[in-house]
Amino acid sequence: MRILRLRAYYFPEQVASSHLLKDMDAEYRKQGVEQLILTPMPTRGIDEEQRKEYKKKRVEVSNDGLITVHRFPMFREPSNPMLRMCRYLLCNVIEYGKGIRSENIDLVYAASTPPIQGLLSGLVAGKLSKKYGHKVPFVYNLQDIFPDSLVNAGMARKGGMIWRIGRRMEDATYKKADKIIVISEGFKRNIMAKGVPEEKIVVVPNWVDTEKIRPVPRAENPLFERLGLDRSRFYICYSGNIGHSQNIPLLLDAAKQLETEAADLRFVIIGEGAEKAFLKDQIEKKQIQNMILAPFQPAEDLAYVFSLGDAGLVISKPGIGASSVPSKTWSIMAAGKPVIASFDEDSELTELLRTEQCGLCSDADDLSGFVANILRMYNDRDTCVAMGERGQRYAKEYLNKQRCIGMYIDTLRSALC
Repeated sequence: MRILRLRAYYFPEQVASSHLLKDMDAEYRKQGVEQLILTPMPTRGIDEEQRKEYKKKRVEVSNDGLITVHRFPMFREPSNPMLRMCRYLLCNVIEYGKGIRSENIDLVYAASTPPIQGLLSGLVAGKLSKKYGHKVPFVYNLQDIFPDSLVNAGMARKGGMIWRIGRRMEDATYKKADKIIVISEGFKRNIMAKGVPEEKIVVVPNWVDTEKIRPVPRAENPLFERLGLDRSRFYICYSGNIGHSQNIPLLLDAAKQLETEAADLRFVIIGEGAEKAFLKDQIEKKQIQNMILAPFQPAEDLAYVFSLGDAGLVISKPGIGASSVPSKTWSIMAAGKPVIASFDEDSELTELLRTEQCGLCSDADDLSGFVANILRMYNDRDTCVAMGERGQRYAKEYLNKQRCIGMYIDTLRSALC
């Protein structure tokens, strides 16, 4: 099987799903699956010296000769949204031209970020089908439902121009796809309500490596020394993006309130993002004493990171839950820690935590409920530990890497039939 992938970003650039892509590449190598990847020169997190090096690397071969990467020149990604959109469109034009000239392609595969990649890949698959005289299937991996995610984040208005354009693009992409891999049952219900036939849809959660991310006893966790933490305290740990969708004001209010109600409790916030400067500024202005900030830790230390707290935190602003299943939840569970979530009540995450009894959830923006759940964990350590054990069992059985990657491979092969 030879797969064509049109990528907006590729290694050494890092995106949210980089670890999933790395795992898939390893499995493709075992299965003898060949990949042709068309992508622009790297830009995200890349300095000028690295860009100069990649100007010389128009073609790269890796994965025992099974991955061939063709890069094309492209200016850096600008911060201005309109200029960034222009760059996306220019990349799409180039990828389309190169994609339809590709030879011996069995299948076209694309993920949903950025959203135009799906429609582009569907168009290329259709053109290749006509060129070859036989069907070249298109498999779409839906990691984010656009434009729903923009509406939920307050970046677009339902019924507005951006929403209408997004919906047309979404419908066209689903129509062209032969198989659609979605990350949750909630995503499946969402797109079925938009007219997608159930037989097209396969639910495969974003997996967690339960061998790499596992419970680490507190006495053996070097992060306590590295971050200067007292092992005797109760910790709630957040690791991930500190951005606009996280409810930073709610977190700050809860931390301030808990200074007096739970003297031995500390929040450890590990990560980077657009709102980190605001968070740091508010900690100083409000003189919050029970919150510790730390940068992202090395990838090889993820087991230490998610084992650090007595509980792991998932937090977002209202409206995010309908189109989001935070993958950090699986890492918290794999590390044997209970989840404390401030998330939409009608979300799939809330349903999971309650059904599996592996965490507590309060409605997004509900300060009193959030504080009450934290205090319940803080005051009942036995329940806290039991919830963490149940979460780890669920992760090992349903969210393990081997099971989920196997489902991906089966879906790709079924699309060829």
